[in-house]
Amino acid sequence: MADKVPSTRLNSGYDMPMLGLGTYNSFKPNEMGDAVKAAVQMGYRHFDTAWRYTTEPEIGAAVKELIQEGKIKREELFIVTKLWVQFHEPDQVEPACQKSLEALGMDYIDLYLIHFPVACEDLEITKPTSTDYVDTWRAMEKLVDKGLVRSIGVSNFNQQQLERILKLDGIKYKPANNQVEISPYLHQENLVQYSFKNGISTTGYSPFGAPGQNYERNDAPKILEDPTIVEMGRKYKKSSAQVILRWGIQRGLVLIPKSTNPSRLAQNMDIFDFTLSEDDMKAMQALDRGYRSNVHFFTMSQLA
Repeated sequence: MADKVPSTRLNSGYDMPMLGLGTYNSFKPNEMGDAVKAAVQMGYRHFDTAWRYTTEPEIGAAVKELIQEGKIKREELFIVTKLWVQFHEPDQVEPACQKSLEALGMDYIDLYLIHFPVACEDLEITKPTSTDYVDTWRAMEKLVDKGLVRSIGVSNFNQQQLERILKLDGIKYKPANNQVEISPYLHQENLVQYSFKNGISTTGYSPFGAPGQNYERNDAPKILEDPTIVEMGRKYKKSSAQVILRWGIQRGLVLIPKSTNPSRLAQNMDIFDFTLSEDDMKAMQALDRGYRSNVHFFTMSQLA
């Protein structure tokens, strides 16, 4: 099934599968490793993690086991991880990357992202520092030159923050990807179109509105129960989740829904045998209400 997943060509020249597995949340021991093994069998090749998620070791161990069993080759996978806010100082960027490589048990990272456009002293991102992410970016470029990473990008950046990087004097590598929250209630259309115009791909996280995540708001709307989406599911004989994922793919986005449930992993992969009509895409467009699930993280990102 891996050949069913379309890819987007990054400005670095590498292909990124448009559907991946997100790995953020609080997990039981071995839960994420087992999910990765199941996902590979189903055709997943793109796995998204971060140093802060603490899932790098389990993902690395699962991948190593799969490789040893001959079920997958490293070059068939697309691994994304991220630089945490405590390591933005230019001299800390490479050591942080090396920590992720060690945890993953890999020689290179396919895509390495600056997790947030703000540097902080503490793990919980409550004490910002004055370190400028443009200086962090120049250190990120050196990782590519050293072969530690193949592509570099950012996460949770807005248009103005992307512009600052793109306008850097002597910039060597443009961001290959910007990972931001995107759902039917948060389209981020202006940011997506700006990124496309500048050759930057967009990855959408929390496409279902982050149900069940440890930061879910008490008043969070149930996107999967939205009447418009539910009705489309009936029309196409698909679940609401499948309709949402199909909508994102047709927008040209990369999506990384999170699940450790084998049946849901399989369901999320089963979206390449139908296409939403133009009218249905317009109906989905009308659902945008600017609603953010990740309010705290977004607020911190705007401090830069």
